[in-house]
Amino acid sequence: MAEKAKIIDGLKFEQRHGKQRVRVGRVWKDSTGFCHFVEWSVGISLLSDCNRSYTHDDNSDIVATDTMKNTVYAKAKESKEQITAEDFAILLAKHFTSYYKQVTTAIVKIVEKPWKRVNIDGRPHKHGFELGSEKHVAEAVLSKSGALNLSSSIEGLSLLKTTKSGFEGYVRDQYTLLPETRERMLATELAATWRFHVISSVSLRMPNLHFIPVNLSSIQNPNLVKFADDVYLPTDEPHGSIEASLSRLHSRM
Repeated sequence: MAEKAKIIDGLKFEQRHGKQRVRVGRVWKDSTGFCHFVEWSVGISLLSDCNRSYTHDDNSDIVATDTMKNTVYAKAKESKEQITAEDFAILLAKHFTSYYKQVTTAIVKIVEKPWKRVNIDGRPHKHGFELGSEKHVAEAVLSKSGALNLSSSIEGLSLLKTTKSGFEGYVRDQYTLLPETRERMLATELAATWRFHVISSVSLRMPNLHFIPVNLSSIQNPNLVKFADDVYLPTDEPHGSIEASLSRLHSRM
C-alpha cells in the first residue's frame, strides 16, 4: 500500500518518514505473580501530506520521530492486558492515522525477540524466561480510510534431521558434479510469512544449511577421519534456496 505520488514542478515526488528500532519490553503480571513478557523492536513509517517541509522550509505538518518513539512507550503502558505483536501494530497504526489529520498511511513493523518461559522440574516458572531462536514479525499497513494489510511471519526457525534424507533423480549435465545420495543430513533455517485480509497467502523460504561429509587422510594415516555418517563440516555459503507460496484466488476474509 503506497501513497499516491505528488507532482511537483513536473516531477514525481514520494516521501515518508518514521522511527526505526524502538526497543520496548513489557511485563504483564496477574494477581498470582505469574508474569507474561515480550520484547519488541518497533519500526514506524508515516506517509503524510507534508510536502511544504521539502519545498517551503515549513515543518508544521511533520510528526517528530522522537514523538513516534514516545508514542510506542505510551501505548505499551496503556495496554493493560496482554497484547499480541499484531494487535499492538494495529493499535499504533490506528493512532497515527486518526490522531494526525495529515497522515494518510501508517506502516508499523514489529520484530518480537523469542523469549520463552523456563520450565523448572517440569513446571512453568512464574517469572523466568530463556531466549529462543526464531523471531516473530508482524506488520500492519493502515490507511486513513481504514483499509488494512496485515502480515505475520516467523524468521530464523532452524530445523535439522540427522538421517533419513536423500537427494537423487535430479537433472544431470556436463556441469553436474554432485553425487546422488539416499542418506544425508538435512537442515534449513525456515522463514514463513502469512498475509491476511486483501490476499490470503502463505509463503515459505527454506535455504539449505549444508553439512558436508568430512574425510581426512595422509600418507601416514589414510583413515585419519573416514566418514561414516558421523563427522560433518557445517556451512551455509554458498547454499541452495527453496521458496514456495500458496494463496487463494479469491480471499474469503
